[in-house]
Amino acid sequence: MMNALDSTSTRPYLIRALYDWCTDNGFTPYVAVLVDETVQVPREYVKNGEIVLNISFDATSSLKLGNDFIEFRARFAGTAREIMVPVSRVIAIYARENGQGMAFPVPVSSDAADESPKGPAMLSSVPDNARHVDLEPKVVQLVPTDSGHGSNDGADGEPPRPPTGGSRPSLKRVK
Repeated sequence: MMNALDSTSTRPYLIRALYDWCTDNGFTPYVAVLVDETVQVPREYVKNGEIVLNISFDATSSLKLGNDFIEFRARFAGTAREIMVPVSRVIAIYARENGQGMAFPVPVSSDAADESPKGPAMLSSVPDNARHVDLEPKVVQLVPTDSGHGSNDGADGEPPRPPTGGSRPSLKRVK
């Protein structure tokens, strides 16, 4: 009999489920990735060790959301690039239009393929830095402290960030 520690990671299944949810609802799925030597992305777009990638049907070709890797081809500044991201390096997946999605525990090292014993955090809005989300094994909802939206519309070559509500959202436990 297989126990929870021997089972496969839930992360790739949750990524696929949220990808499907985004596309079914007409949203643009974005993934935030913690970059290290195992991640194959254009390094010139990496900021603070992270990159946000648009994985929508329109932005990618040959997208494969596998159990171990997310693989696709995409254009960056008009140049086609091969992208390969270990699923363990994905720290969040969310809809660009409303920020709803899920953040995952940050991997401790590049060769650590095992999940943290703590579960993912359900989010109604992804923070600017997904690594600082309280990742206790409880469902959380981010609540903006005041109204307003982020102003980054991608005009400077970066993908737009999800709405942040003017200031950093606070966590609200949902029981």
